Amino acid sequence: MQKRVVITGLGPITPIGIGKKAYWESLLAGKSGAKNIHFEGWEMDQYPCQVACPIDDFSLSDYLYRNKDFRYLGRTSKFAMAAARLALEDAGFTLGIVESEKARYTYAVKDTDPVNIGCILGIGVQNMDLCEKWYRQFLKHNGPKRISPFALPHVQICAVPVNVTMAFGIKGIACSVSTACASSNHAIIEAYKQILLGAEKIMVTGGADACITPFVFGGFVSMNAMSKRNDAPEKASRPFDRDRDGFVMGEGSGIIILEELNHALDRGAHIYCELSGYGASSDAYHIAAPDPEPEMQARAMKDAMKRAGAIPEEIDYINAHGTSTKLNDPIETLAIKKALGNSAKDVAISSTKSMTGHLIGASGGIETIATALMIENNVIHATINLENPDEACDLFYVPRKPIQRDIRKAINNSFGFGGQNASLLLNRYDS
Repeated sequence: MQKRVVITGLGPITPIGIGKKAYWESLLAGKSGAKNIHFEGWEMDQYPCQVACPIDDFSLSDYLYRNKDFRYLGRTSKFAMAAARLALEDAGFTLGIVESEKARYTYAVKDTDPVNIGCILGIGVQNMDLCEKWYRQFLKHNGPKRISPFALPHVQICAVPVNVTMAFGIKGIACSVSTACASSNHAIIEAYKQILLGAEKIMVTGGADACITPFVFGGFVSMNAMSKRNDAPEKASRPFDRDRDGFVMGEGSGIIILEELNHALDRGAHIYCELSGYGASSDAYHIAAPDPEPEMQARAMKDAMKRAGAIPEEIDYINAHGTSTKLNDPIETLAIKKALGNSAKDVAISSTKSMTGHLIGASGGIETIATALMIENNVIHATINLENPDEACDLFYVPRKPIQRDIRKAINNSFGFGGQNASLLLNRYDS
């Protein structure tokens, strides 16, 4: 009999709330995390987009017992470490401070064998704050003499899951997945497989990203991908709306705890929902633009249903990729129609990005958390700023305010640059 995998812990670090309670309340309230931003030392006239969803006043020492290694960490790693703590505690694991000078981690999971816990995280653009900082130092001093020997190890994409394992003494698999905006969903898929294979009992997974940096932000500006609604930032992210003009960059981390069902039951864990299927595909079309005939986006959703033993008529909710870009929203609409057929018109759909902005590699993580909370509470959060639906976006995108709806099965979509598609199917846990 195939193992079953459930979600037992949620750890959101988001622009609209840190921790499960604050995040959920903001989702229901339709709170926008968008505001005007400024890069210190840079001429902002170069940035026609000056809107983002940053996390202000964040300090890792509020979440972890501070040690000397903190000074080397990048912002993406810090978000992931804080989110992992929230998720592990939410899952009911006991964390103990390690006092030994030999130990490199600040906490340890006390009530399970650390080799039974793995960590696979989705990271879109690595610790770019460090990368940009040390490259400026390299140019300023005409060489590497002022670069820290710790700079390169902490810039790497793999540094993020490694820092999480070091923070909590996790000794199972540790690796990263980088598939742009689909990174978190792909990481969750790989973590799910680890449990199905029997390699681990518990997986710390999801994703993190901190892309509000002068270079990364500027790169998206040069692609003309982000909203220029600088005079009304809270209205800038407007998925499926006729007047949308691009996405809004966010930052943060969404970490979930996946657990083998019997292991979760044996320790009396709270179960939010079950992860029962996934689909992953590639457009093989363009390095950045989605395929206008989204057969492979639809394939990802169809495969998720097939693996879960579900049919289109059973899907109650879809958490859309919903970026608020001119290309994505109508193409995703078409993909949903191709995947669900006549049932597409009956499903409720919403975009978490309308509130949080687009967290790139972390987006699937925080959206999986949102979907799990909606399944548990039978409430679907709204797509805010959806005032004049685009004619090509003609499905039910839950505008204006949340709705009550019985949710037994839900799909979470993430579609990344290069046509990297990943869909998850979550369902209410039935014993």
